[in-house]
Amino acid sequence: MIFDKTGNTTIITQEKETTIELVKKIDVLYERYKNNNIVVCLTTLKQVMLSDIVEFLQLSNKHRRAKHSFVVVTEKANLNEIPDEIVVVPTLQEAYDIIEMEDIERDLGF
Repeated sequence: MIFDKTGNTTIITQEKETTIELVKKIDVLYERYKNNNIVVCLTTLKQVMLSDIVEFLQLSNKHRRAKHSFVVVTEKANLNEIPDEIVVVPTLQEAYDIIEMEDIERDLGF
């Protein structure tokens, strides 16, 4: 797991862990990153199933309730199957775009 912080955004890149292990590690280290937007990059995985994405749902909901963005990046998931409660995009640039839009919405009080 690689952590990279840019401004108020932390990018967590999955290396070797399964998604379940990754979610557990992020949850343990959550206090460090709770005030940042979080991007979870799963681009190193060969295959990403719906069950892998759903593992992040509870963490995503908690983070979004705290008024911060939580975005998962993978081009290998079927985006039509993803629940609306979690944001999944195919590229890192799209993750930054989502965060920017959500920051604007928060600033406007939406």
